[in-house]
Amino acid sequence: MMLLSLDGATALAQGVAKHLAEPLAPVEHRPFEDGEHKWRPLSDPRGRDVFVISALHGDDDNSPQDKLVRLLLMLSTLRDHGAHRVTPVLPYLAYARKDARTQPFDPLATQAVARWMEASGAGQMLVLEAHNPAALANAFRCPLVMLDAWRAFDEAADAMVVNGRPVVVAAPDPGGVKRALRWREHLQDRWKQTVGFAMVDKRRVGSLVTGGQLVAGDVQGAAVLLLDDIVASGGTLAHAADALHHAGAAVVQGFAAHGLFVGDADRVLSASHLAGLVVTDSVPAFRLPPSTAFAPRLKVVTAARLLARAIGELHQMGR
Repeated sequence: MMLLSLDGATALAQGVAKHLAEPLAPVEHRPFEDGEHKWRPLSDPRGRDVFVISALHGDDDNSPQDKLVRLLLMLSTLRDHGAHRVTPVLPYLAYARKDARTQPFDPLATQAVARWMEASGAGQMLVLEAHNPAALANAFRCPLVMLDAWRAFDEAADAMVVNGRPVVVAAPDPGGVKRALRWREHLQDRWKQTVGFAMVDKRRVGSLVTGGQLVAGDVQGAAVLLLDDIVASGGTLAHAADALHHAGAAVVQGFAAHGLFVGDADRVLSASHLAGLVVTDSVPAFRLPPSTAFAPRLKVVTAARLLARAIGELHQMGR
């Protein structure tokens, strides 16, 4: 096995390497004066099963487009120099939210990204918490493994179990129902008790969001575990938390795989009825530093163990 991180020695990449007992192979990055870049592995990939960690979120130094091109070039380079198999490991997959044509002449960005990665040499894909698993599975022709981020939330969820208080898993919109139901089933098995389910009726058509305070499901007096895949501006999660509060929830705790926290997310989340929010380290929470208002209510848990276990299983199957 050969393990690379195009994100550098982040806590997540180092955690994955530690769980696998596999060092991060060195990578050279050389920028050119005209804005182009070169990346190359400094270890020989010939005949090796190579896993490339790359979270495709934007940050202060690189846009999602920059990181996507960097990944495509590295995949191509590894295959060109004889790697047996190359697997992108994507803690966060950019362009996964545009998977259907909802307006005239809309792009299918997910499908395009899939084709580019396959053409660049991806033999299989490993993705943490896909926005739309069915659409992503249809977009890729190569083997695809998708991990549920809620598997990293067990300990944080355990803290919500209080004797005599019902627990409910809630989806913030109809699109998140299947994700929330899978987590609910897992928690019922883990706790050996009944866990309720609820959904907030939020719908989006273009820039118009509808649904008001309508909640389907009984949350009266309950500890509600509100699960989403992405927190961008925070509006969806804040709206859902407020709706659940007005429907009688005793406490609403948010959980999300990817914390982007763009725009006015700090203000929006701080003004909501969220008691707290748990996210994975798929995207570093650099936009919500300790000085921000919502930071005391934010908890980051690592997805390193999840990713490492999946990488190890894929490597064993590919030997």
